[in-house]
Amino acid sequence: SPFRLLLTFGRLPAMLEPVTSLQKRIGGILLRKLVLIPDSFKGTMASWEICDILEGVVKSLDPACQVVKLPVADGGEGSVDAFLRAMGGRRVELRVKGPYFQEVPAFYGLVDGGRTAVVEMAACAGLPLVGEDKRPDQTTTYGVGQLIAHAISQGARRVVLGLGGSATNDMGCGMAAALGVRFLDETGASFIPVGGNLSRIRRVELDGRLASLAQVELVAMCDIDNPLYGPRGAAHVFAPQKGADAAMIPQMDEWLSRYAKLTKMLFPESDPNCSGSGAAGGLGFALKK
Repeated sequence: SPFRLLLTFGRLPAMLEPVTSLQKRIGGILLRKLVLIPDSFKGTMASWEICDILEGVVKSLDPACQVVKLPVADGGEGSVDAFLRAMGGRRVELRVKGPYFQEVPAFYGLVDGGRTAVVEMAACAGLPLVGEDKRPDQTTTYGVGQLIAHAISQGARRVVLGLGGSATNDMGCGMAAALGVRFLDETGASFIPVGGNLSRIRRVELDGRLASLAQVELVAMCDIDNPLYGPRGAAHVFAPQKGADAAMIPQMDEWLSRYAKLTKMLFPESDPNCSGSGAAGGLGFALKK
């Protein structure tokens, strides 16, 4: 079991074993109270599932041991469930566009009386959804924008967006398109950018974006500090795990750089070197604009 693995490879640190206050013994370690704070096992188990499994093992060894379960998440899989278990609220399920524009079932959470929505971008644009078919030059965050729009329509005025576990490198353009932003190429034709055609963008029109966005606070949740492009940027550091090959990586990095310069014309305060801009294939940068 995971608990036995923990004991075998880690042994709980001595700081958890103040002998004078502990009365119970589990697996050779004195315990009276056990606090479980796991993150998810990517693509395998959610953090709350790990908590339940560990609790079951502990209780089978000593039913009297008090177990406190605190499932956590870093913005990736399990973030919504972690919020809901900690704060209460409700899970909202709907169908949106997946990584390759196919319809997929997705979800988000509403907490704080419905005033705050918690969205995992991985729910509709995450690596588990593409399986072995990894093509970061063709994946989209369009579904993320659909989740945000739906949450706003339900009354949310604060959206916490988890940026972990992405399969995308579209710089959040898909999300922006779903929220009403139009991207135009050199002929004036509108299209939805993906990681492989960011270089087509010549103009961005904001007139059609969702009006209620102006009353909504967007909060990014991530655990990295990478810039948008460059040696530590989204393409060089994260695109390989999404399926990018050696030839694709410098090309994608150049496209991110080029679009960032265009963005600077619309939003002079935008900074591609700002901490976290490279999260989720540049989605972090989109949220900072």
